[in-house]
Amino acid sequence: MPSNPRGIAEEFGAAWNAADPEALAALFVDDADFVNFVGLWWTNRRQIRENHAIGFRRMFPDTVMVLERVRVRFLGTDVAVVHARWTMTGQIDPDRDRTGTRRGVISFTAPANRKVGGWP
Repeated sequence: MPSNPRGIAEEFGAAWNAADPEALAALFVDDADFVNFVGLWWTNRRQIRENHAIGFRRMFPDTVMVLERVRVRFLGTDVAVVHARWTMTGQIDPDRDRTGTRRGVISFTAPANRKVGGWP
């Protein structure tokens, strides 16, 4: 588990590059909200795990995600917001062709430290 909020983004990237839906889902609490890059909204860890497992099998089996910039903003002493800009290569489109580079930003809301709220 990450030891700080920035580690959530870093471990997400590592889980993505390993195509590991279990490791990716383990970063989230049971009732987490996750909105993917096309706007699908999943509302619990099980959905996050299952939908990423499908994606890793069909569209993202050999993708590489690179975090280009990670920023942590502490909201008081209890909560942090993490933004990570990423690029990804190797996605497979519906015709089974490799697409170009995809770019995006992922955001996480997390406890500011392990003592407040713990980690999932």
